[in-house]
Amino acid sequence: MNPADDPDSPQRLWKMGRVVLQRETAHRGGKTVIVVKDFATHLPVQVIEKVAKRLRAACGCGGTVRDKRIEIQGDQAARVRAVLEAEGFEVRGLK
Repeated sequence: MNPADDPDSPQRLWKMGRVVLQRETAHRGGKTVIVVKDFATHLPVQVIEKVAKRLRAACGCGGTVRDKRIEIQGDQAARVRAVLEAEGFEVRGLK
């Protein structure tokens, strides 16, 4: 299903903009997380939380939203990138 066709999709209301993917392990007991950061300043936290929920569901893992950054558990950069691009974001950073 195309996210633009979904009535709950934030893409119908907002221009999504560019985000950056980053892999982090610091202060996490050696566990890897993928951080999605640098969301457009006009996006409210509710939209970022909705995107985070879709990422967690697509990756089948946990995650959280902190300070307008999404942290997804595990080293799943390719899946995260695919979901974000489907949501309408231009994705930079990890390949």
